[in-house]
Amino acid sequence: MDWPHSLVFLLTISIFLGLGQPRNPKGKRKGPWRPGPQQVPQDLVSRAKPFARMEEYERNLGEMVAQLRNSSEPAKRKCEVNLQLWLSNKRSLSPWGYSINHDPSRIPADLPEAQCLCLGCVNPFTMQEDRSMVSVPVFSQVPVRRRLCPPPPRTGPCRQRAVMETIAVGCTCIF
Repeated sequence: MDWPHSLVFLLTISIFLGLGQPRNPKGKRKGPWRPGPQQVPQDLVSRAKPFARMEEYERNLGEMVAQLRNSSEPAKRKCEVNLQLWLSNKRSLSPWGYSINHDPSRIPADLPEAQCLCLGCVNPFTMQEDRSMVSVPVFSQVPVRRRLCPPPPRTGPCRQRAVMETIAVGCTCIF
């Protein structure tokens, strides 16, 4: 047997025997490996800190509010889907717009809040509003700080307390 034929023969045997193929022991799921909590390296755990500081979180919310205030997009309150836009709130079958929720005793004082643009939902086949379904807001809790000031005449400094506040973050369809 010459060299190319030997290589083909070895390759055929290894494929037949399953060498080099990943094995799936009984009871194990197929699919990508997902680390359990005990298997995540500690250096990754220490680096994974989304919104590690409240200041960063509040700054990001402030940027969202500034974008809403400076938006050149007309304040359309129409129940319509725009598939040309990449914004999920305008592509949804239950589209929503944003308004600014203002509360002077809260830090941050302004939060972007979703408002449903349809009473019903947009039918994906006709692209018209269908009132057999209902658009409802989706709520989430966001961390904020509350100013706690003594009543006038003020005799002491204001304090702050961290609380979770419920706010609309989008809309969805229900039957």
